[in-house]
Amino acid sequence: MTQGAGQGPAARTETLRDFRVPAYVHDVPANVLPTDPAPDTEPYPDGYTPTERDLPVVDLGETAQVEAPQAAPAAPDAPSDGPGPLYVVGDVHGYLDELVTALQEKGLLDAEGNWSAGNARLWFLGDFTDRGPDGIGVIDLVMRLSAEAAAAGGYCKALMGNHELLLLGAKRFGDTPVNSGAGTATFQAAWLLNGGQKSDMDRLQDVHLQWMSRLDAIEIEDDHLLTHSDTTAYLDYGDSIEAVNDTIRETLTRNDADECWDLFRKFTKRFAFRDEETGPGAVRELLDTYGGSRIVHGHSPIPYLLGQVGTEDADGEDSRPVVEGPHVYAGGLAIAMDGGVTMAGKLLVQQLPMDI
Repeated sequence: MTQGAGQGPAARTETLRDFRVPAYVHDVPANVLPTDPAPDTEPYPDGYTPTERDLPVVDLGETAQVEAPQAAPAAPDAPSDGPGPLYVVGDVHGYLDELVTALQEKGLLDAEGNWSAGNARLWFLGDFTDRGPDGIGVIDLVMRLSAEAAAAGGYCKALMGNHELLLLGAKRFGDTPVNSGAGTATFQAAWLLNGGQKSDMDRLQDVHLQWMSRLDAIEIEDDHLLTHSDTTAYLDYGDSIEAVNDTIRETLTRNDADECWDLFRKFTKRFAFRDEETGPGAVRELLDTYGGSRIVHGHSPIPYLLGQVGTEDADGEDSRPVVEGPHVYAGGLAIAMDGGVTMAGKLLVQQLPMDI
């Protein structure tokens, strides 16, 4: 049985401490990791509130491993009369330098950090901020590349992740209590507990807030269904891609703290596709509804999907997760793109389609 995220004891009082720690630490107290039911059918107990670090330790045997092929080091040429090559980027979480390096290795940026891929298409899968040192710098880069790529005949686009919702909520609602179903919760407390960086909040401007609030949540490109989270919760917001994106934008426009909290809570769900028996069916439910033949997502770090969480060995040295590329699973129907950069993993940039 998989262990899932949950909340602490009802009497627990949250305190502010230094939250600038590597994400997904493996020593989360046992009392915040109650056993959950089948993945994502109802993945958290009644009243779950994502105010604890929300990634459990996953047993290695629960996920089948499929080795993904390595991509070429440079962007290939594309016919001038058609769309350019398609790339996706996993969770960045404020690691700006690592992002620039990864994009340069694929030939998407030049040595000065400018768009150099012509009519290539680039999709970011969300989670630009929190945990890492320069989330606002990441957003600024993506916004700039969007203009540069468009001028060159390509494009750079982005999806909304749960950390965009979290940062929006922390800025808009702060310490306003929300109806979590399990006592008092606030966006501010959840943001801090999940790696919120004061430097990001200090530099956050209206242009960043407007950009984040207008991001799509789900899209389809070249028969790939692109999402941030590995969850079926998107089905709660509509039976078409347009309906989902419109519903989520309308929810954010209403600026209701409880509605925004519920949206954030659903976007934190994960591991819907991981179980060998039920995972492929969960993916097909999304594909049958929204289209596509394969789903590509971020959110859940590959080291957790594989059970390769960082531990300390007998010599007292850290055992770092080994991520060489995307993780293909759920019978080949799902591609996970979060390489775990916040836990000394790898920031992934992948050209699609992959040969599987």
